[in-house]
Amino acid sequence: MKKFTLKNWNRRVVRPVILGSALACSAVNTARADLIYNFTNQTWTGFNFNQAFAPGSFTGTLTSVSSNATLNASTSFTYADDLAIYVAGSPLNLGGLLQVGGFSNLNATQRYSWANGGFSTPGTTVSGTVNITTPITFNSGTNANQSIWIGNGYGSGGTSGTWTGTLTLIGLNLGAAPAAVPEPSSLAILGVGAVGLFLRKRLARGRKTNASNGVEGDPTVS
Repeated sequence: MKKFTLKNWNRRVVRPVILGSALACSAVNTARADLIYNFTNQTWTGFNFNQAFAPGSFTGTLTSVSSNATLNASTSFTYADDLAIYVAGSPLNLGGLLQVGGFSNLNATQRYSWANGGFSTPGTTVSGTVNITTPITFNSGTNANQSIWIGNGYGSGGTSGTWTGTLTLIGLNLGAAPAAVPEPSSLAILGVGAVGLFLRKRLARGRKTNASNGVEGDPTVS
């Protein structure tokens, strides 16, 4: 597949790193108007996202999202609340419609944090519901080119987290096209570079207050 890159705020260009891991995740539809994304021992490196739902595979109006997940393992201060939902086009890029979760800012139109899960200790849970101030509609004429991405919203190099749980997108349902359930070799990667990328380790006490508005890696999709 072709690679697309976007320079970060420091105008550094990094090479994408493609990491394969055994996945146990699925996207399913429920009787009510919700989309549910399940994952078991799913590892995402920094800014590594799965395309959970491809453009045109879902319809409805997204009013809120909920999480019921546990951080099983953490590398380099990845927290439970770095589990992120990101609504953006494909190829993956900055400036999407919505980001929920994740320490690093993807410059989405709407951005929210989980109310808990701010620890890297295995067994930390991230749970609860985030209500979206401006609901987002998806149909053939509105936001038809948008995907729903799920992954690790902490963008420093050398980081990773492993989670088990469920994310629910309330108000959406599957359309006629099938949802995208990626294979291990087809992970989409945002901003993980092995060249010239400084690993800024966040301490448990200083992480939130030292957040910058910039993105720590170069958004890249493979």
